[in-house]
Amino acid sequence: MAKLPGIGKKTALRLVLHLLKREETHTLALAESLTNMRTHVQYCRQCHNLSDGEICAICANPHRDTSMICVVEDIRDVLAIENTAQYRGLYHVLGGIISPVEGIGPADLHIESLVRRIRSAAEQNAGEKPATASYAENGESKASVVEEAAHTTTSLPHQSEVKEVIFALSSTMEGDTTTFYLTKKLKPFHVKVSTIARGVPIGGDLEYADEITLGRSIVSRVRYE
Repeated sequence: MAKLPGIGKKTALRLVLHLLKREETHTLALAESLTNMRTHVQYCRQCHNLSDGEICAICANPHRDTSMICVVEDIRDVLAIENTAQYRGLYHVLGGIISPVEGIGPADLHIESLVRRIRSAAEQNAGEKPATASYAENGESKASVVEEAAHTTTSLPHQSEVKEVIFALSSTMEGDTTTFYLTKKLKPFHVKVSTIARGVPIGGDLEYADEITLGRSIVSRVRYE
């Protein structure tokens, strides 16, 4: 347990001793739950969110606005945005952000699947066949693209044309670099690109805000209503 994030040796020891004091059925139930989590929970084939099936509950929900995709870094960001109850579109989890220092490049993230997703949605609504030639231009073999396109068409739910892509990435150098890179990748599709607002948090004092955050708040000011 000491290898789990946020748990040191002392905490791990307390947890183990606690489990040993509980009834055997309690410990076995916990072990079974962990086994079921590891064997049954998977990643959504469309947005890479956690799911108990090929398609997650958000992507399969017919009441979600399929014309909007919110791009996030991690699954925890999906949970955070969902807790606000202010967004009813779909998501796309990148699985990280571009960070040359940590050796994370575009190929390590779910970027190409986002591009294919937007292109596929446009082609479905236009009644066209998957443009395998344009896929191959991105460095993918034609055979693998044809196979994936066929599998995707039969497995993924129909999605209306994507009208807006919202980048909800961290306001760091790496986050801005990732947003810039993705904006360039999506430019050929003429889709609206937006980012979440950045500024002084509610309840925060201006004297404690850094210059960049305060400056962005002034530039991105909104009309008071």
